Amino acid sequence: MPQITPRITPFLWFDSQAEEAMNHYLSIFKNGRALNVSRKDGKVFTVTFELEGQRFMALNAGPIFKFNEAVSFFVSCETQAEVDELWEKLSASGEKGRCGWLKDKYGLSWQVIPKALGQLMSDPDPKKAKAVMQAMLKMNKIIIADLEKAHAGEAAA
Repeated sequence: MPQITPRITPFLWFDSQAEEAMNHYLSIFKNGRALNVSRKDGKVFTVTFELEGQRFMALNAGPIFKFNEAVSFFVSCETQAEVDELWEKLSASGEKGRCGWLKDKYGLSWQVIPKALGQLMSDPDPKKAKAVMQAMLKMNKIIIADLEKAHAGEAAA
């Protein structure tokens, strides 16, 4: 089967920190690489990079536009250790939010979510699914063990 090249690439508008942001994200995600840095009048104008197979482009175009929560990047995590690491690194100098949401130091919103959340919330027993949802709504960083306790009908510690 031929490999499909994605035709849609998130394009991020920065004041002047596109290259700094790219390097920051590359330091956080294990599977990432810089693809291109273009310059205009000796200054970085655009950067292109890849994180976990997703290509991004970023532009230095001044302080006209700011990021907001209307757009976020959803990061699916396998383990609590992965959630913990990404939560701390992405929120450093940023803002920790509710239900797995955070803003990084550039104001970009991320959702750091364990796959277990979707699995537990999809339980065919509506009582269990609701208990997981209620537990998640009380969390900032998502804690898999607490979701599992709620699913099992146990009170979280």
